[in-house]
Amino acid sequence: MSQLQERVETLHELLNQYSYEYYVQDNPSVPDSEYDKLLRELIDLEEAHPEFRSPDSPTVRVGGQAQSTFEKVNHDTPMLSLGNAFNEEELRKFDQRIREQVGQVEYMCELKIDGLAVSLKYENGRFVQGLTRGDGTTGEDITENLRTIHAIPLKIKEPLTFEVRGEAYMPRQSFLSLNEEKEANGEQPFANPRNAAAGSLRQLNSKLAAKRKLSVFLYSVNDFTHFNAETQSEALDELDQLGYKTNQERQRVDNIDEVLAYIEKWTEHREELPYDIDGIVIKVNNLEQQQEMGFTQKSPRWAIAYKFPAEEVVTTLTDIELSIGRTGVVTPTAILEPVRVAGTTVSRASLHNEDLIHEKDIRIGDSVVIKKAGDIIPEVIKPILDRRPEGTETYHMPTHCPSCGHELVRIEGEVALRCINPKCQAQLVEGLIHFVSRQAMNIDGLGEKIIHQLYEHNVIRDIADIYYLTEEDLLPLERMGAKKVENLLEAIERSKANSLEHLLFGLGIRHLGVKASQVLAEKYGSIDHLFHVTEDELMEIPDFGHKLAQSVVTYLENDDIIALINKLKDKDVNMDYKGVKRTEVDGHPDFKDKTIVLTGKLHQMTRKEASNWLELQGAKVTSSVTKKTDLVIAGEDAGSKLDKAKKFDTPIWSEEDFVDKQKEIEG
Repeated sequence: MSQLQERVETLHELLNQYSYEYYVQDNPSVPDSEYDKLLRELIDLEEAHPEFRSPDSPTVRVGGQAQSTFEKVNHDTPMLSLGNAFNEEELRKFDQRIREQVGQVEYMCELKIDGLAVSLKYENGRFVQGLTRGDGTTGEDITENLRTIHAIPLKIKEPLTFEVRGEAYMPRQSFLSLNEEKEANGEQPFANPRNAAAGSLRQLNSKLAAKRKLSVFLYSVNDFTHFNAETQSEALDELDQLGYKTNQERQRVDNIDEVLAYIEKWTEHREELPYDIDGIVIKVNNLEQQQEMGFTQKSPRWAIAYKFPAEEVVTTLTDIELSIGRTGVVTPTAILEPVRVAGTTVSRASLHNEDLIHEKDIRIGDSVVIKKAGDIIPEVIKPILDRRPEGTETYHMPTHCPSCGHELVRIEGEVALRCINPKCQAQLVEGLIHFVSRQAMNIDGLGEKIIHQLYEHNVIRDIADIYYLTEEDLLPLERMGAKKVENLLEAIERSKANSLEHLLFGLGIRHLGVKASQVLAEKYGSIDHLFHVTEDELMEIPDFGHKLAQSVVTYLENDDIIALINKLKDKDVNMDYKGVKRTEVDGHPDFKDKTIVLTGKLHQMTRKEASNWLELQGAKVTSSVTKKTDLVIAGEDAGSKLDKAKKFDTPIWSEEDFVDKQKEIEG
């Protein structure tokens, strides 16, 4: 090894150590000037000798070249959200449900950081990819921006391959400095640190992200195979030992009363923290009990997020604005004198429907109390009657649609007024906006403003028209330069390849959500097969009720819809399901309905490939060995999970046994 290479490696070690002391331990051993001097030396060496530059060099913290977009990437395991609790009663019900299912438990209490959930992937101990949570199934690749966060180790102390998950956030001091800079430049300041963190991590230029001085707290891994931990508490301690930054205000408690005491403490002292929190996360501490409880489709059964009570403020309601949704529902929105609440400036708030307005006797001109439900959605709570100005009048919704003038109707059993004119402009535009949204066709760059412009210029009238757009259509639009138009047309072209479930959801069929679209696409395989389905067939599908079945069949029987689908086909928009049809897999009797754990290092396939194969055979692959585990497949260095399997007398296969069984099944 040359002297230059030795110096580069020495600088790596020193800078990583100093960065860990400063950003993770909050206990620097050298002044900033010493760190800056060594970093400058390393930058100069790498510029003169690029062969010594590596992906985990401390120099990547300063940011690299700009990107043109963020690639969408599927998570290896979904990033689920947590259920919420807003008061003591809901927490005690959570505790009761836990104890009824698994008996006596202890809990881990952790501060709920108000930031952006991220997943960090490591291969052989090196950070290789970082994703946003996205919709929980698919996130955006923001690796280069995450590399600029000093609290994220680019290389950990063990050569592990796994994902670690946490919350990226902007410390309050970084937030204040950033907004001071924005105001000095005449720019709009960020409303709160959460928005600032999210905006920073979505900067296409990582040099800009690096200047924002973000941090991160890590709180879980997606697979405990390489951990000796038997509890959440021990898992966090192991993350500490590997060099990660975890939140040190966590506390293990023995019962729900101690959970409540922890909540009371941080409700009182949350403003003393150097970062924002919006609640407390409570988890069953024992990992085996977590595994026994399992998950719903949306969240783990063994954890809950307590949300702090909403802050209430008073402001003036200056007007009531009406909007028309894609299904024709007319929604009233309160227009308010701007006011700060729960960290953001609010000028609009939900009024839900006319019945609620009358029930609360809310009038234009009233002083009203507003709050953010769950610290997120602004809502009008009540008017202050003794401040009501003279001459205010009871509010009445219009009798005709404010967009198209068609008479509004109230369908029996519903509280909402609805415009049933299929040619209503507002509904058509909202339908277009829905079609291009992330969970539908996900067309980057085609936002609400562009949709409105295209509609107003008579360029598009239905969703199929999007695939007929040209440069000549787009270039005349406001703020649409040649490069932006090129990127948009590429995004439209890419969306043609989306799997059928995205198209189904994008069509905006009433009552048909994301999951139901997935089920339909997987079961029937193509749009052509769906055209022949009956209500009775659909109602045989679990969770498909009469309303949904009727809505789907009625929609697809419409001649205008058939013509629309044909118009999409003419532009080669995909009409088939591209995913794995797990519902049609009979599975092999050795695996079907069995709970299986993979542990240790596999040599003939990746763990993901093994899991996918097992799931196609009808198995449920989990990460912890319990008494309910049916089979453990053990690779090299299997560790504690193998010991647990032996303790429970669980059947154990080697990788060779597993491969032999695969060959037997596949012939």
